[in-house]
Amino acid sequence: MTDIIQLLPDHVANQIAAGEVVQRPASVVKELLENAIDAEATDIKLIIKDAGKTLVQVIDSGKGMSVTDARLCFERHATSKIKSAEDLFQLNTKGFRGEALASIAAIAHVELKTKRAEDELGTSIEIEGSKVTSQEVAVTPTGTSVAVKNLFFNIPARRNFLKSDTVELRHITDEFHRVALAHPSIGFAFYHNGSELFNLPSENYRQRIVHIFGSKTNEKLVPVEEETEVLKISGFVSKPEFSKKTRSEQFFFVNDRYIKSPYLNHAINAAFEGLLKDGYHPSYFLNLTVDPKTIDINIHPTKTEIKFDDEHTLYAILRSAVKHSLGQFNIAPVLDFEHQSQLNTPYNYKNKSASAPAIEVDRSFNPFADEPNKTQKSSSATFKKAPAASWESLYVGTESKDSFPAESFSEFQIETEVKTESIFSDASVETTTTTFQLQQKYIVSTIKSGMLIIDQNKAHQRILYENFLRHITIKEATSQQLLFPLQLHFTPNEIKIINQVKNDLEHTGFVFSELNDKEINVTGVPVGVSESEVSIILEQLISDVENDVPDANFSTTDLLAKSMAKSLAIKNGQSLNSTEQEHLVNSLFACKEPNVSPTNRPIFITLGVDDIEKKFM
Repeated sequence: MTDIIQLLPDHVANQIAAGEVVQRPASVVKELLENAIDAEATDIKLIIKDAGKTLVQVIDSGKGMSVTDARLCFERHATSKIKSAEDLFQLNTKGFRGEALASIAAIAHVELKTKRAEDELGTSIEIEGSKVTSQEVAVTPTGTSVAVKNLFFNIPARRNFLKSDTVELRHITDEFHRVALAHPSIGFAFYHNGSELFNLPSENYRQRIVHIFGSKTNEKLVPVEEETEVLKISGFVSKPEFSKKTRSEQFFFVNDRYIKSPYLNHAINAAFEGLLKDGYHPSYFLNLTVDPKTIDINIHPTKTEIKFDDEHTLYAILRSAVKHSLGQFNIAPVLDFEHQSQLNTPYNYKNKSASAPAIEVDRSFNPFADEPNKTQKSSSATFKKAPAASWESLYVGTESKDSFPAESFSEFQIETEVKTESIFSDASVETTTTTFQLQQKYIVSTIKSGMLIIDQNKAHQRILYENFLRHITIKEATSQQLLFPLQLHFTPNEIKIINQVKNDLEHTGFVFSELNDKEINVTGVPVGVSESEVSIILEQLISDVENDVPDANFSTTDLLAKSMAKSLAIKNGQSLNSTEQEHLVNSLFACKEPNVSPTNRPIFITLGVDDIEKKFM
């Protein structure tokens, strides 16, 4: 029998490795940006076309590569970052496996141009599916430019699994945020389809956060600083009143590397305990500096999860540092044991003993006497009391000259209103409500065959969903004007999403007086929507657009109607009176699809008499 185990060819092994390293265009962006940072670049430019499906290009001003290095960097496990196994526990660079460029070159068309400062000419290499098609001398500026074109051109199944441009661009933007926040001293520029999304100069950490997430972010930030032998913490957390329903502004950086850590995230939530509303999450931008020997980065293919030697100590320090900052800046109550109590006394009586008051009672005083004593003396003051008239004087002038004799009231009549009943009233019929509320969550109604149990939240979502769809389609929604324009602040990426659905929002009743890269001015809202709900609706809409999975037949109108219905629907736990309950039930069964919610979940269930009788058998 022949041997059946054989070594895989390099191009096949590279494609298999690409499945772990390159999951979507955002993975390519992450690897190329990290390589540029390792090359000690001071300015990095990211150029994207069609959300990275057509082009991902990173141009840096780093130290560049020689001719040999430019060719060798596309080989598997070729790296300049480590030389021995011990180096894995002293990592100060981003990449170290030597798989990224080899994996990218196996599934895309790659064009590399690089030049060192001491060289007169640079090198240009073109690769298609791990095969070098050309290598020649080129005139290029100092640094490196890597252009990745037609991603997954030779793996059509992987390309078909990519999401819409909106979703893929969101993932690329997230990776860009993580790298740019970790390195505020480096200048970044980000272009998509020829338009500039970000242009970040070299700056401090607070300025970098404000430039990425908008000028309004500056007033939300609370600085956190702590340094111990184990851990150094620096960065910012947001004030509790600016918490969000999403976790989009939560960033942990360990030694300038973005990580995900549910355990450390729990420490932040513990520090904010009692300060946040249910369903809201704090924002934080925290840099943790630890000894590289105490962490293991090489436990996850994307290197976003790392292993700490002593997580419990880090948890306690992080929780205490955040809690101390919230108390120090009067965000949360704090006990200060070093406070000097004598400063609380603003007068000079600290050592003076209290004197008991002297009281003297005039035992001869009679309030009912005709002429009481005119002077009453005490040890502290002299009081004078005006002479009072006798108590009979209170009734002077109340006698009536034309008083009636008592005999005239021996007989009298009182007019009464005759109570008449409607000719259609039936005394035997009692008025009862046909619905009642259960646990402030369900509406129970009777039907011929038994009983109906309706989820009030899902029912109201269906009603609002069809109403919004009707308004958007007919384009005749009514709007209520605000007395003062409502000014809202969002990030440039969020405002871009609102711009995409602006026309549909206006058809539902919103009126925008201004919509630029920094703020939104709302002058009109749909009827029934309060001012306080506008920001909630728009935040929910942005989250739904970013996180939804749109297909080829994806409708922005449908998503907008669903998002607004979810934001404005009656919540579970809200009490409804009998009139509101009946109106909700009647409105539900007037809908075209009363059986399921906009998210295709059942709205009501029926419980027949037979089902009830079985429970008693």
